[in-house]
Amino acid sequence: MIGVIDYGMGNVRSVQKAFEHVEADVELASDPARVESYDQLVLPGVGAFAQGMEHLRQRGWVQPIRRFIASGQPFLGICLGMQLLFEDSQEDASSPDQPVPGLAVLPGSVVGFSPRAADGTRRKVPHMGWNTIHWRRDDPLLSGLDQGVAVYFVHGYYPRPVETPDNPVASATCDYGGEFCASIWRDNVWATQFHPEKSQRIGLRMLANFATVCRGSVC
Repeated sequence: MIGVIDYGMGNVRSVQKAFEHVEADVELASDPARVESYDQLVLPGVGAFAQGMEHLRQRGWVQPIRRFIASGQPFLGICLGMQLLFEDSQEDASSPDQPVPGLAVLPGSVVGFSPRAADGTRRKVPHMGWNTIHWRRDDPLLSGLDQGVAVYFVHGYYPRPVETPDNPVASATCDYGGEFCASIWRDNVWATQFHPEKSQRIGLRMLANFATVCRGSVC
């Protein structure tokens, strides 16, 4: 059974329906005390980082999420749910040297897009709409998909993982006036900055992969 964490931040019903469309066993998870009843967990999210962390704390999800991930069972973060897995974020920070703390499951920080791209041209922020992603390495979540597939983004911030060649985190990147991390995979943790549930056939394939291929890769 896949549990989609319902913590009051975003499109949990859309994610649930997308998993149902690929015939996965799924339900909304609103009780942290039942976390051990799930084989896999999904943390979706739309909104601001600080508010997301506050909702997780108020509803008692912070430690259950950390325990679930530490147990080795498959976990998927989507959009804000991806960002919350990192150590901290510049979004809502009182100053650059006082970022907002996150779940600290993954090493790295969440940073914002500048209105001016790396080449000096202006870009719209937030990054919204369809864009292509490119694999950096094999990832069970992306199994069966071609390089350069288009997925749907809505975000003004993105994670900047701390990684080395021997300890990679990012599995795919996207170019929006400069390259940024579009998806991650480390051990039993997957996450996407884009919305698979809004990415039509491509996104549904990823959710089906999480329900089957990803689970098998860690069992």
